[in-house]
Amino acid sequence: MSAPIQWQKSSYSGGGEGNDCVEVALDHPHIAIRDSKAPARAVLT
Repeated sequence: MSAPIQWQKSSYSGGGEGNDCVEVALDHPHIAIRDSKAPARAVLT
């Protein structure tokens, strides 16, 4: 069983509520990227 992905928000995200940014996670051997405004949508690898 694999551990859940640990998402990290980009340090380049804008101000405000913090919803306008990209999140990145290591999903070995891939790097996953998602939009924090829609985390349930497709993830890029």
